[in-house]
Amino acid sequence: MKDIIIITGAGKGIGRAIAIDFAQRAAQNEQFHPVLVLSSRTAGDLEEVAGLCQDIGTETMIAETDIADPKATETLVSMTMEKFGRIDCLVNNAGVGRFKALTEITEEDFDYTMNVNAKGTFFLTQKVFPIMQQQRSGHIVFISSIAAETAFKSSSVYSMSKFAQNGLIASLRLYARECNVRVTNVMPGAVYTPMWGESGEHFKDVMMMPEDIASATVGAYLQPERTCIEEIVVRPTGGDINS
Repeated sequence: MKDIIIITGAGKGIGRAIAIDFAQRAAQNEQFHPVLVLSSRTAGDLEEVAGLCQDIGTETMIAETDIADPKATETLVSMTMEKFGRIDCLVNNAGVGRFKALTEITEEDFDYTMNVNAKGTFFLTQKVFPIMQQQRSGHIVFISSIAAETAFKSSSVYSMSKFAQNGLIASLRLYARECNVRVTNVMPGAVYTPMWGESGEHFKDVMMMPEDIASATVGAYLQPERTCIEEIVVRPTGGDINS
């Protein structure tokens, strides 16, 4: 049977690495047949990732989606169900951040961050969970952040949005355990992704790579159904980067 896997923010960074890791694991395992539904705001990025996964041998579908728009997430879920009739995994990876001093955060910065990280993640999860509940199977993964538990001076709104995700995860688990659905919270420290912008170049040598987070995430999904890895904290060996 095929595993239908939705990955948000799949065009770049950690989401891209997760998609490729799923495809590579499938190439090494004759019993694993994922179909990757790749979602992000930029079709060009998705086409590139889809091509790489298809070259490895994994079926893909792309869906240009802004998860901050509940109507767009509804379309993503309905398209997936119309084509495949089930959803086995949702990887809530899409996320944004504006990193500034507390007194410099604007209302636009606040709305931009919260609409994707909190609102978007909530309503997409709300649409997918009842499908898994009815199936009595499935796995919802959140790529959160250590900023959900450890605040940094430049990440006030980003931390706020990730604390909100942790609240959703804790509540969701109360429902998920009743219907055999697994929930995993992946909390990375500093990862070298486009979110850091130019400042990332200064810290690249002490950051993790997206592939590091992808390996842990896909490994959690591939555990036996009787086993749920509920939380994964991944930090650079040298610890957190305070900036």
